[in-house]
Amino acid sequence: MAESTNKDFTYAVGRRKSAVARVRLYKIIKAGLVWGKEKIEKGKVLVNKKPVGEYFSGEVMMAFYKEPFIATNTLDKYAVTIRVMGGGLKGQLDAALLGIARALSEIDREKFRPILKKKGMLTRDARIRQRRTVGTGGKARRQKQSPKR
Repeated sequence: MAESTNKDFTYAVGRRKSAVARVRLYKIIKAGLVWGKEKIEKGKVLVNKKPVGEYFSGEVMMAFYKEPFIATNTLDKYAVTIRVMGGGLKGQLDAALLGIARALSEIDREKFRPILKKKGMLTRDARIRQRRTVGTGGKARRQKQSPKR
């Protein structure tokens, strides 16, 4: 489901709730390639022009974004830049995970796709916030109070 494959990087989009992550997975890194103030290097993951540990702080989140790399045994092979917007931190992390998995599966379909598919990393979580309904006072499921007598 990757939209574009360039000779230098593979591009994929991941979505979760209202968060969207645009992922670039660099196979070939040209000398002097910079994103924001950070230099793009092999094994480095940048999210919104910051190192991933700075953007998604916490050990649980750090272990979570590495899952597709650990599953495919490509932990320090590629450089990754991710642009996330919308939603909260957890939704953004889930969107980034899906984008990374899609980009990896696009690089080597025969080898990586079955591994990632089996782990459930290529499945988009379609659960989104329920829209408000008419006559519920501004909430999705709240009903107006009925009189007691």
